[in-house]
Amino acid sequence: MDVKTYLTRIGYSGPAEPTLDVLRSVHLHHQLSVPFENLTVHSGGRVQLDLRLFYEKIVIQRRGGFCYETNGLFSWMLRKLGFQVTLLSGQVKCLKTGFYWPPFDHLILLVTLDGKRWLCDGGFGSQGYSSPLSLDTSDPQKQGHKMYRIREEEGMHFVEWQQEEIREPDGDWETIYKFTLKPRCLEDFAEMCEYHQSSPCSILFCKSLCTVLKPGGRLTFIGHRLTSTTFPTETHGIKTSTREVKDEEIPQVLAEGFGIVLKSPLIPKDERMTPLTEMY
Repeated sequence: MDVKTYLTRIGYSGPAEPTLDVLRSVHLHHQLSVPFENLTVHSGGRVQLDLRLFYEKIVIQRRGGFCYETNGLFSWMLRKLGFQVTLLSGQVKCLKTGFYWPPFDHLILLVTLDGKRWLCDGGFGSQGYSSPLSLDTSDPQKQGHKMYRIREEEGMHFVEWQQEEIREPDGDWETIYKFTLKPRCLEDFAEMCEYHQSSPCSILFCKSLCTVLKPGGRLTFIGHRLTSTTFPTETHGIKTSTREVKDEEIPQVLAEGFGIVLKSPLIPKDERMTPLTEMY
């Protein structure tokens, strides 16, 4: 881990010290620079839980990754900056069935700073929050056009949001994922990392995808579809445009839109996921 090289990779040039301002800034820079993507799975490779491999892929090769990779590496960098970081296990809610995926489905980070607790997540995609969420309040936390809150119930915490438009605190809330505060280690996620690369119930197996936060919007590539989203403002609503991408266009789309150059050809995939049948 070369912290300076890592910070250069995410376009951050500010102070490198354990303060809340630095935490917020590197969290945002990470999301603006490191795509959430599973292209290794769909270009003949396999993701292994190894911090050195994460560093080589994300920092040196300027790739992205899914939560185990991006948040695993992000936690390493935060520790190098002097932050107190704890790995947590999250369970994402399936929108179609209302069930949650099994424990260790999602890797998230708890940062404790000056007696305050902050939830960080640099690897979730379109529903993700761009700035750390406070774990010390259940009040709504507004981030641009999005509203989030963390609700606690019988020792379980629930991250909730109010979709992709400007909302009010008393609006309808939807759960994104749930988690406990039990400390975990990276090896705990090995079984679910394999699951997500091989199960027809996992979006990461069923769809080749890549998405990255942009200033004022988001760019997403799934299968053969490239979608550009402009976030809503006080004067206009959310805007989206989608186009079909031909096989021969994929390398250029990945390079220009996401800064990604694959070593092996991508096999685009966009299949229907098998619904979860077990309740967690």
